[in-house]
Amino acid sequence: MTTKEESKLKRRGIAMLLVFFIILGVLFSPVFPGKLHGLDYIDNLFNMISKGSSDFISLQIEENKAFTESTLDQQINLPSEGQAEHFAHQLTVSGLTASVSGTTVTIAGNMVEMVTSCLADSRAMFDNNGSVVEEKYGFSGREALFNWWTGYEAINKNFNSKKKFKEAKFLGNIEKRVLEPAYNYYGIEAHPWKANVTMILLALGFYVFYTVWYGFGILYLFEGLGLKIGQSH
Repeated sequence: MTTKEESKLKRRGIAMLLVFFIILGVLFSPVFPGKLHGLDYIDNLFNMISKGSSDFISLQIEENKAFTESTLDQQINLPSEGQAEHFAHQLTVSGLTASVSGTTVTIAGNMVEMVTSCLADSRAMFDNNGSVVEEKYGFSGREALFNWWTGYEAINKNFNSKKKFKEAKFLGNIEKRVLEPAYNYYGIEAHPWKANVTMILLALGFYVFYTVWYGFGILYLFEGLGLKIGQSH
């Protein structure tokens, strides 16, 4: 390759990398809707879309009807006395009997009542109505969901030890498919992906093009500097 060709490739590579970093600077500037950085804007977009496809609460409400004969008569241990007191309070408000001794909670009652209350809390939080849960218990909705999640973990250990695998699997599904999405997506508006398909395609297309652009910029710069990747002889 002649010096003239190398110089041309070097200038092309520098120009492409310059454009790449200018765009990168724009992406890290708060110039997008809501005064967000570009990465935050795209992250929020995909969070809203993923939330729209993560609502399994109605399904769990239907499945809960199969456990009308399941009762809770057990003791569980929670990480702290404060959490034990709050979880016992949630159970009492939900129609069960619960008492506390240190970090130990003694529970008696119908499992359906417990799950019904838990799903109602999850629905309120998933719909960004945290004040409903806070008024119900006297502490934040996120704390209430975390207490449900932690309590279910402890209850499931007892269910598994008693070989009540059906109940344990059901509560495990609620943890993963209801409590975790309701907790993690709280404050995010749910958007259907079909309504944002154009933006999704543009974002993915831009990501591919931007990455390829950077790769060719590096390639041209290295070739312009006389550096090549190949087998040595």
